[in-house]
Amino acid sequence: MYDLLFILVGLGVGIYATLIGAGGGFILMPLLILLYPDQNPEFLTSISLVVVFFNALSGSIAYFRMKRIDFKSGLLFAPATIPGAIIGALATSYFPRQVFDAVFGTLLTFASIFLIIRPLKDQPNNFKNSSFSVSRTILEANGKKHSYSFNPFIGIGLSFLVGFFSSLMGIGGGIIHVPILVYLLNFPVHIATATSQFILLIIAFVGTLTHIAAGTFVHDITQIIFVSLGVIFGAQLGAKVSNRIHANWIIRILALTLGFVGLRILFGAL
Repeated sequence: MYDLLFILVGLGVGIYATLIGAGGGFILMPLLILLYPDQNPEFLTSISLVVVFFNALSGSIAYFRMKRIDFKSGLLFAPATIPGAIIGALATSYFPRQVFDAVFGTLLTFASIFLIIRPLKDQPNNFKNSSFSVSRTILEANGKKHSYSFNPFIGIGLSFLVGFFSSLMGIGGGIIHVPILVYLLNFPVHIATATSQFILLIIAFVGTLTHIAAGTFVHDITQIIFVSLGVIFGAQLGAKVSNRIHANWIIRILALTLGFVGLRILFGAL
């Protein structure tokens, strides 16, 4: 019975998270805490991270087939998130947690409202004529062409901050990275979600290796196997569903996710 439940949970996480370019840890961790209230946090985090890896792997394969991933940008941004995540983890003891949670939760909630009320329009390409800009042209498998430019130094700096705040708050970076890629770096929404999945694949792979080296996986890993099976299939479905959903709706779904995470952090601080 539990095996089927784990597969269904993984399926749902894979569909939803891949659609918005996230890893799914923000959904999975609360569920794992409810199912295993006596397990130590390190083990639950390691389960979540492994599932995020398989979700990002499957989603990246699906988006690779659709030719939506900006690999050059992904390989540029992913390494910047890793030192940010390390510093964020080390910085947790230096912040008044309750105050920081309240501020960050409020910011995420307002970001959610902003994404909901502001319709997604063609963004003016502010970096097009900049001497520091790089240009990308992505041709999807369905023939749709995307051309955009951005400042790579701003992208690297923002990716570092994504890693820092994600690690500090214990949330996945995808739900923060996608709005940054779209609204600040001019990425088309479908390219942003696909590239975010690729970035998450690299980050989750490094994190999983870290947990393995630390010997975190000392318990029964059956639950990891079944949830991972679910997300592998779910991620493929999520990528296919994204073909049928307009970019505006993907942003609105992402906004609801930001609102959920923001309110959960905010109420936890009160």
